[in-house]
Amino acid sequence: MSLLMHTLHVELGERGYPIYIGRDLLDEDGPLARHLTGSQFVIVTNETIAPLYLDRLRSALGERDLVTEIILADGEQHKTLTTLNEIFDRVMADRHNRSTTFIALGGGVIGDITGFAAACYQRGVKFIQVPTTLLAQVDSSVGGKTAVNHPQGKNMIGAFYQPQAVLIDINTLHSLPPREFAAGLAEVLKYGLIRDESFYHWLQERMPKLLAREEAALAEAIERSCACKAEVVAADEREGGLRAILNLGHTFGHAIETAQGYGAWLHGEAVAAGMLMAMELSARRGWIAAEEVQTFRALLQSVGLPVVPPADMTSAQFLDLMGRDKKVIDGNLRLVLLRAVGEAVVVDDATGEELAELLAFFLKGA
Repeated sequence: MSLLMHTLHVELGERGYPIYIGRDLLDEDGPLARHLTGSQFVIVTNETIAPLYLDRLRSALGERDLVTEIILADGEQHKTLTTLNEIFDRVMADRHNRSTTFIALGGGVIGDITGFAAACYQRGVKFIQVPTTLLAQVDSSVGGKTAVNHPQGKNMIGAFYQPQAVLIDINTLHSLPPREFAAGLAEVLKYGLIRDESFYHWLQERMPKLLAREEAALAEAIERSCACKAEVVAADEREGGLRAILNLGHTFGHAIETAQGYGAWLHGEAVAAGMLMAMELSARRGWIAAEEVQTFRALLQSVGLPVVPPADMTSAQFLDLMGRDKKVIDGNLRLVLLRAVGEAVVVDDATGEELAELLAFFLKGA
């Protein structure tokens, strides 16, 4: 029997949608049934997740006129236009019309590429997010950012396209490998740093319980993370202002992912190192205490997350890749820094000297 613990709502008027958090939400009596309109469905998942949850989701759909199951290769390196076309080839071959609903069953890669496919297919069809990784549950499944990668930049080809609903089944986290789980915790920590100091301290105190995957702690961490993101997205759906604070550490992190080849570093790992770099820069500006940087460094290490960029990266490589980032506006590199823990700010005045010193510090293995 499914157990619905919490329901949040992303307030976007007619594009608004619920976020369900609970256990066994993929069962037939779960909230998914409320959103199964029409008779055509496309389930997109990957070869890792399919053996674990595809049958349950398929059973929850019940008898339908047409259900296409698409099982993709696993990994960030497959989040490409080529893979996107594989999805289009299948749904067109099976003759899905614009009443169909796409369902993303998997982590952030599956959610992003399925959402983008839904945004494009016949100029837009419905889709539902069923995230199975912690990172996807607290971040990529909420907010409507959909995309694929390009060799020259992460998430450079995509669209803002909101789902009909997000179903977060906490039980799926028990099958998540430790490295993937740790990567998700990086995004959870981000919410405390950018907007909620009390949540950040809560996370520090309960990190042992979270690492042990205790259900109550996980449910609260996921709910508070999603509530933060839903609030920010409702205020700024298309990242014209406030929503940019959700990118703390991402400009540095995306440079790492692109340089290393997608999938070599997990997104949360790259963001963890990037957040520490952003905090160090914030401290150098006198906005936060150096002790806060060291505390965060120790917290990342306790989780098993990296605290320095890859040893083979150079300052020139960082600056080149950061200069291609989506967050560059009119030639100005925008970074998210911290005025204080719990108070993020977007700046576009970082000097070349400032960045060169910061990168030299970290690339020496600081």
